[in-house]
Amino acid sequence: MNKDLYQVLGVSKTATENEIKSAYRKLARKYHPDLNKDDKNAAEKFKEVSSAYDILGDKEKRQKYDNNEIDADGKPTGFGAGGFGGGYQAYSAGGNPFGGSGASFDFSSIFGDDIFSQFSGRGAGGFAGGFGGASRRPRKGADINYTMRIDFLSAARGEEKTVNLNGKNINVKIPAGTSNGQTLRLKGLGEPSFNGGTPGDVLITLNVDRHPYFELEDKNILLELPITLKEAILGAKITVPTITGKVAVNIPPYATTGEKLRLKGKGVKGGDQIITLKVVMPKTKSSELEKALQNMPDETIRTF
Repeated sequence: MNKDLYQVLGVSKTATENEIKSAYRKLARKYHPDLNKDDKNAAEKFKEVSSAYDILGDKEKRQKYDNNEIDADGKPTGFGAGGFGGGYQAYSAGGNPFGGSGASFDFSSIFGDDIFSQFSGRGAGGFAGGFGGASRRPRKGADINYTMRIDFLSAARGEEKTVNLNGKNINVKIPAGTSNGQTLRLKGLGEPSFNGGTPGDVLITLNVDRHPYFELEDKNILLELPITLKEAILGAKITVPTITGKVAVNIPPYATTGEKLRLKGKGVKGGDQIITLKVVMPKTKSSELEKALQNMPDETIRTF
């Protein structure tokens, strides 16, 4: 009894083109000879599903097959092997189903050349294990992408984090001054190559959390420092945070909003911490303050 090509691909007779293509791709990967070198049956199964797709994946051939004009081997029915001038040749058991005799098949239309070129260095037109085709250089394995969330101080100072990649704990060094969206590359920890090439890499994209009062600008750490009216007028010594600890800074008398102070070397990798002063007006009523201000001479600060 002749085989049913739909059963070979595991789809129904009403399957769409995309469903047939998807089913073939899964089976082709499963039975590819380069991935089953110790299984002789895999090569035969691979040829079987490839032959089935050669017919069902072609709209015109599929219609002829459904109308019983050709059989599962692509032979015309009722007219003999040469009834159509050999237009639909059957694959021989030991022949080459992808080149030479028989119908040709372009795998690049399904997988793209890059996928099949990883198998034993072969391109889309040929395979190892008797499938022909010119040899290619070993291809690098696929990269693996991860996303890691880190806090602002860890990114600014630089720290070592332990992460679990595919069940294995890996120490990842976060460089000082790491910015949001930056990607780290861990060489050789990605997917293995299919044909003896180097393994792929692990790419870790870092999402840096915002800090409640620090910002990073190049190598500098920015900090806005609120000060009282008294501190602004009389000057003061105030303890402020940095990414490495707290330090005391001197606020000069008669400081104004927007005035900047620089802490040398308190930024990232030799950068500075830049403090921008912000004078905050008192929220409670003070008759003494009002009297003192009334007794102060008027100063011209506007030029318009």
